[in-house]
Amino acid sequence: MPSDQSTWLVAAPETGDTEGLFDELTTKLSGSSKAVLPLNISQLAIPSFKTGTLESLVTISEGLPKQDAFFTATVAKTVDTLRNLLNNDSSKMSQHILVNEQPVDTYLFKGWSWNEGRYGVHRGVREMLEVLNKEMMSIDNVMKQKLNSYNLAKGSLTQMQRKRTGNLSVRSLVDVVKAEHFISDSEYLQTVIVAVPKNNVKDWNSKYERLTPMVVPRSSTLIASDDEYNLYAVVVFKRVHDDFVQKCREDKFMVRDFEFSEDAMARQREELQQADLTEKELWTELLQVSRTNFSEAFQILAHLKVLELFIESVLRYGLPAHYVGFLIKPESKMTKRTLSTLQSQFAYLGRRSGTAKGSASGAGATEDFGGEYATLLEQEYFDFVLFEIPWIVL
Repeated sequence: MPSDQSTWLVAAPETGDTEGLFDELTTKLSGSSKAVLPLNISQLAIPSFKTGTLESLVTISEGLPKQDAFFTATVAKTVDTLRNLLNNDSSKMSQHILVNEQPVDTYLFKGWSWNEGRYGVHRGVREMLEVLNKEMMSIDNVMKQKLNSYNLAKGSLTQMQRKRTGNLSVRSLVDVVKAEHFISDSEYLQTVIVAVPKNNVKDWNSKYERLTPMVVPRSSTLIASDDEYNLYAVVVFKRVHDDFVQKCREDKFMVRDFEFSEDAMARQREELQQADLTEKELWTELLQVSRTNFSEAFQILAHLKVLELFIESVLRYGLPAHYVGFLIKPESKMTKRTLSTLQSQFAYLGRRSGTAKGSASGAGATEDFGGEYATLLEQEYFDFVLFEIPWIVL
């Protein structure tokens, strides 16, 4: 059964009274010609493409599910990218999930037509599919490249920002320590920065001078404090530095590997600012590309669906290739009724579709051709042709 989370594309052989059929179908689906429709419905013009042989159409049809899945996935990934960039804000999403600067339903139901300028029907079906596939692959590649560039920039920024958060045992000390906390230009002395757990502060104050020889007495200076650690600067002779570090570790005092340098600290601040700027620029670029590519990709997907509708109609009903189409978006509570109405409306096509393979066999197939491809042609079956565009934007 077709999904109630999709827009249906329906096709049947043209009878010569397309307007009458549309009015009749609209009345039946709405229950009354004067009622407010419980669904969106519009006519869908299906071009008459160059078909080639029936055998070639069947071969093409075998590859369509894979191509359909790729197109649908590309559109879905673009929507996911927008959703992540906009933090799934529905109001912002509605401003970017647009096709030709209009909502998806407006694009589909307000006079959709085949884009002759880009996809002239003078092409054969196979060539048309190749053009659509090439365009969608280009969109997919661009999205992958832009998304990868943004993710790398975001990851780099996140890593830098993470260094500036956390407790004093792990965070960057660039904005914590100052020049006054360090011994500078001394041949024998150096400053060691130590993060001491709050519950070990008494031990630190009583032990640090005796952890090793040659620790400058009363040199421990509190630099900063947070909920978990106190950060101290202590002065030792350079010759005992390594021993002092080892003794600190044994007593669970965490020595921070940090050398004060105004230039290095300035570079770190500049790198963070640049990373933040790069991330914002790439975010904006990715948002714009995703918005544009959603519009393009959805249009390509819609054209593929119409082409699939045409190919299946030829395989089902044969030539001449003149078909009438409809776009239908049923509400979830009306799905079964809508499908039942369609089945009733097009029940007369059962006999024609059952013999279509024979009538189309004049294109070069044999009488046994239908049996050879029975598995392919015996998918979920209605007397009319139906394809779906899933509501990817939900």
